[in-house]
Amino acid sequence: MWPFSQPRSANVTNMAVSFPNQSRSYDATRRAIRFWGYDRSMESSFYVTADALERIQPNLKPDVAGLLRAFDSNRDRIYAIAAKVYARGRRGSYDLNVADV
Repeated sequence: MWPFSQPRSANVTNMAVSFPNQSRSYDATRRAIRFWGYDRSMESSFYVTADALERIQPNLKPDVAGLLRAFDSNRDRIYAIAAKVYARGRRGSYDLNVADV
């Protein structure tokens, strides 16, 4: 029996990671854009490297403003890649690099 006496459904699955927080920032140490994903109440940090962003958007200007614009312009694609990386297994943080795009 499920907690709280709710019947168990045959199609119940684990929740996937979601990205409701639109915040992002540049991490100079990693040379990556950091953003956050959530699986229920668990928050995870994701980093998409500058090299990966350059692969996604080849004509980007490789300064901080250019990297942030590239992230914003390709947010849906980056979130989809992040969800695939997240599905590989739980970690403290997740790096999205050229091999992932």
